[in-house]
Amino acid sequence: MNHDLPLADELAAVTARMSGLLLSRETVGTALQLVTSLAGEALPGTAGAGVSLLDEHGRRTTEAATDPVVEHLDGLQYDLGEGPCLTAWEQRHVVRVDDIAGDGRWPRWAAAAGDSVMRSALSAPLVAGGDVLGAIKVYGREPGTFGERHEYLLTMFAAQSAILVANVRTFENATKLSEALADALRGRDMISIAKGIVMAREHVDEGTAFAVLAKSAREENKKLRDLAGTLVRSTSRRDR
Repeated sequence: MNHDLPLADELAAVTARMSGLLLSRETVGTALQLVTSLAGEALPGTAGAGVSLLDEHGRRTTEAATDPVVEHLDGLQYDLGEGPCLTAWEQRHVVRVDDIAGDGRWPRWAAAAGDSVMRSALSAPLVAGGDVLGAIKVYGREPGTFGERHEYLLTMFAAQSAILVANVRTFENATKLSEALADALRGRDMISIAKGIVMAREHVDEGTAFAVLAKSAREENKKLRDLAGTLVRSTSRRDR
């Protein structure tokens, strides 16, 4: 990326590449790999980048880190419950660390991270629709790597990244919901077919047929849809 370009041009180039990913409907993991890669390109002096998110169990995790040191420094924050990334996340504003070893805002994290090759850091929250999805962070190997322009750029970049992650998550959640709905409909249809089989065999009405299936499912400790599927398949094989 050409760092002589005006800020607007830099952001436009970043957004264009992100839009291509959205159109291709890639997974969240792929999206985050792109996010961290672009962060390194967009901010001069960046030696490592990463994105922190909440997993399905409510745990903070570092995704798509560009360097093992980033994972280590982030892991220390999660273990100690303090650090610039967590502060950016919780307080919803960009946090800059000019010298990790000499920063007193997070004494335990600074002490644990003081011997790292990374000496400076910059973190910004990922906020979309009022929800904090996580945080994006970059690290530098020299003290004072990042300044006010970097803060503004990472803040704008984080806003674009949050939209990307939120949209991809929405698509994946919608896909899972569609699959679950289709599966539920298939189960309902299977039960309906099985009821028809019982009605024909036993010469009973629909309600009685359902009661027969439900009783058999309880006795065999099976789900009703599974029992129905077994009945339909066995009947189909006999009728061939």
